[in-house]
Amino acid sequence: MAIYRIRTEYEQVSLSFGRLCLRLGLTPDALTLLSIPASAAAAYALAEGYYWWSLVAIMVTVVADVLDGATARAARTCNRFGAVLDHVADRYTEFIVLTGAALNDTLSPFWAMFAISGMVMSSYVRATAESVGGVKACTVGLVGRLEKFFILVVGLVVEVSPLPVPGLLCSLGLIGALSHLTAVQRILYARRAILEPGRLPAVSEEDE
Repeated sequence: MAIYRIRTEYEQVSLSFGRLCLRLGLTPDALTLLSIPASAAAAYALAEGYYWWSLVAIMVTVVADVLDGATARAARTCNRFGAVLDHVADRYTEFIVLTGAALNDTLSPFWAMFAISGMVMSSYVRATAESVGGVKACTVGLVGRLEKFFILVVGLVVEVSPLPVPGLLCSLGLIGALSHLTAVQRILYARRAILEPGRLPAVSEEDE
């Protein structure tokens, strides 16, 4: 699949940045935890309408998310606890950032909740398929975590641009729709993986 190939290439490119983090004395867990206060700053900025500052904070969150896995791979210290911490931190950052959007007075909280529910369900389907269904890696689907944050960033850029387009509103709606569609795709993939084993292409285990 094209998305799988892109993510595989991204993992290879990010490895050099992981080595740089190791030379700077940064650990994977420290980078994972950095995303929490960064997401809180992004949420505050979103709630208050400080969109440029929210962009900066979201980019810090995304960079920390990219670098924690890259640093773990570079140090060859990938372990189950690190994976658990990373997934938990990811869910917290998503919820925190979009809670800030829900508190923004310029749009209905419905759209933030629509996006949050989609992000949670796509992750939940993956976790259930892998833990209960025994699926090795249920990371298929149109969008992963980084793609969703990219959509949010683009929406915020449009929001602060002169264009007469509600960028934040559109990005939340798109994130919600694609996330729920991803959840459905993962359910269908899990069904095939459980009922028709051996007939599916390989997928990456690194994505959300």
